[in-house]
Amino acid sequence: MSPPPSDPRPGRPGAGNGNPAPDPAYGGPARRAQGEDEALAFVESPVQLLNVLEWAHASGQDPDRLTLVVLSPLDPMSRGQLRRMAELARGEGVEVRWEEARGGMAAPLATVRGLAPRLREAGRVVIGDPFSRYVQLLLALSRARDLVVVDDGTATVEFLAQLARGERLVRWHRRGGRRGPRELLLAPVSAAARRRLTPGEGHPRIEVFSAMPVDAAPEGLTLTRNTLAWTRARFGPPRLTGGADLVGTSLVETGVVDEARYREAVHALVRAHGVTRYFAHRRESAAKLRHLTDGTGLEVVRPDLPLELIARRGPTGRTLLSFPSTVVHTLPLALAGTGVRIAVLDIDPEWLTGHASPRAQGFLSGVTSSARAAHRLTSVPLNP
Repeated sequence: MSPPPSDPRPGRPGAGNGNPAPDPAYGGPARRAQGEDEALAFVESPVQLLNVLEWAHASGQDPDRLTLVVLSPLDPMSRGQLRRMAELARGEGVEVRWEEARGGMAAPLATVRGLAPRLREAGRVVIGDPFSRYVQLLLALSRARDLVVVDDGTATVEFLAQLARGERLVRWHRRGGRRGPRELLLAPVSAAARRRLTPGEGHPRIEVFSAMPVDAAPEGLTLTRNTLAWTRARFGPPRLTGGADLVGTSLVETGVVDEARYREAVHALVRAHGVTRYFAHRRESAAKLRHLTDGTGLEVVRPDLPLELIARRGPTGRTLLSFPSTVVHTLPLALAGTGVRIAVLDIDPEWLTGHASPRAQGFLSGVTSSARAAHRLTSVPLNP
């Protein structure tokens, strides 16, 4: 793929030719002719967008034949990171189409209707979240002969496991039991998406592009390793600081971990390991972050890009601590050869809320144990 956005290239938007780069909220370049080599990608988070760029870099996808559709979320932090990532994608020569997909009652129907013609024409469709009802609905309109699922971290591992077992697609942190009215209404859409994403005669070719370790996958599905080569080529290596940084998590916001227990754990890490900076997850609430800084002197950093890019760009602590998260698999790849030590922290079963899925503890333990095995990461106790 092409040089980073800061490199001046005549004829590219914002590349020193007098043409300002278009705002990602207002569409993109004129529509290009479509065909079998045209790829249409749908993303709903900054990390999904990053991994579309990683996939394009690794696969040799022509960026001039890639259209990236952002199904924009509502929360400001995600939108801000997506705008920054959209700028990077445009700098690579990718067309970006920004959809206010959740901007009111009529927005979903208008979005689907507007995208339908391109979905029917695209030879390859790339998705970041097979659990998304929005994406599942769009898949029903696709006639693509190739479907690619790019890394969405731990969700990708769960997707493959459920697909191999022939189960319905349900996010790992969702509690079991009876399904609600909305889920029942959309059940046919989800079932159709699962069938379309299952390899078989007459089905599209399925590729999964992931940095995560995969134990189970359906026969006939192609697994491609995401090594974060694009990230390493475009950013860093970082300048290292002498302290320790802690990676935040949204496990409280998703109802898995009790907030008071989480705050106690963070305070213990500050005291025991000299943590000075806390990289907040984009979904963490401002109130929770204020509690984390009370009495600790901890600096909370709200990244404007996915953490893989922030850590690679630097400055970065010589030690990075993380609770179970996708980043315990991606940061070792992004920071390979930089001298940064990455350590993982276990979630104590007593921290889990009464609303957590019965599978939560086993799933989180699997994330940390697989990271230790794959990347030789060390464990760090709260109180050494």
